[in-house]
Amino acid sequence: MAAESVTDAADIAATVDAVFAAESARIVSAIVRVTGDWQLAEDSLQDAAVRALRAWPTEGVPRNPGAWLTTVAKNRAIDLLRRSAAERRAVLRIAHEPGAGDSAPAGDVAREEESMFDDRQVKDGRFDDGRVDDRLSLIFTCCHPALSMDARVALTLRTVAGMSVETIARSFVVSEPTMAKRLVRARAKIADAGIPYRVPPRELLHERMTGVLAVLYLLFNAGYSSARPEGLIDTALEAEAVRLTRLLVHLVDADGVVDAAGDRSESVALLALMLLNSSRDRARVDGEGMIVPLDVQDRSRWDHDAIAEAVSLLNGVTSELADRGEPAGRYYLQARIAAQHGVAGSADDTDFAQIARLYGQLAAVMPSPMVELNRAVAVAMADGPEPGLRLVEAIAASGSLDGYYLLPAARADLLQRLGRDEEARGFYARAAALAPTRAERAHLQAKTASLRR
Repeated sequence: MAAESVTDAADIAATVDAVFAAESARIVSAIVRVTGDWQLAEDSLQDAAVRALRAWPTEGVPRNPGAWLTTVAKNRAIDLLRRSAAERRAVLRIAHEPGAGDSAPAGDVAREEESMFDDRQVKDGRFDDGRVDDRLSLIFTCCHPALSMDARVALTLRTVAGMSVETIARSFVVSEPTMAKRLVRARAKIADAGIPYRVPPRELLHERMTGVLAVLYLLFNAGYSSARPEGLIDTALEAEAVRLTRLLVHLVDADGVVDAAGDRSESVALLALMLLNSSRDRARVDGEGMIVPLDVQDRSRWDHDAIAEAVSLLNGVTSELADRGEPAGRYYLQARIAAQHGVAGSADDTDFAQIARLYGQLAAVMPSPMVELNRAVAVAMADGPEPGLRLVEAIAASGSLDGYYLLPAARADLLQRLGRDEEARGFYARAAALAPTRAERAHLQAKTASLRR
């Protein structure tokens, strides 16, 4: 494989990190598929990354570094499997008569192990032999009902999204060692229970769908509001969540899973929601990395093809819900809200009264103080800051969102609109202190500074 010469250690490390982030989910998924061993998969990939750090400074970075890392990780997994097989044969020879463990020659073991790593072409989310994409199978495995929802989400973020244990721990507001133990327990439960690595058969799909949809949504949100220090948006993670959701819709359509719980309608609605939210990515951050609020974004930079596709998907779901007499689900309602922003030519053209009504419906389907906070903001936009502020202050008095930075941020914005700048400054400062990312802190600090001026 031809290589490019890059000798600077910092450049090499950055390249390895970037390739690792982009390829880790695919590589780990492939190895887990054939071995069922998460630890083996992660160890093999880590070994491959270490070897890259040693080899690339002298050999140069391969023209296809992802393929290089994949090959080395698979070879490492095969090597470990061979050693394990050799140990088993040795135990058999000791435990039984001589030669009892020799029935599987090393060459046959190697060929069998190598054949497990057969890379077929993927078309429309399925391999040529009909096998579903490894990462979707992995999500269904991670979302088995035997695991708690927290364990399902954490395991998927670690294995499929490739997020660090530290980042996941921060998202769950627990220590890194605590999260590491949870992940170990979740993997052990999958192994001990003999949970198969696969998309389940049709009759078992429904019991996993709620968890799978929730995990895909959280996966997308982890990219939409990235906690990584290098930026607010992780477009690669967003794209992976969109790709996997498309794959899920394809799977549900192919298997004809349409039931009273709205598996198909919610899957399609979730895809529409992701498309609508990611359509604004190019306008959400300026050239200096500062957040650009929705009401002042350059809407010409939005992805209008994605918005058109999402609206078309939503129209189809609306018709299906009406035909089947199904109630609106949480992802459908959230997508309808996002679509109100997506189709508006400007902030002034946005139908905030309709958004407030949709948030009211969402609160009935998915009671949450976060939903109530968003509804309060929509009410403020539709009816003025005073009624919105009353709703926000009621949420604050309940204590349900203590420590959540957007509560004081919303309060500050409404106070500022009412001309109560001194109070607004204090809440902006509080929100900045609670903000989880550098970009959000900088945005709120700038708001505080503008009020001082």
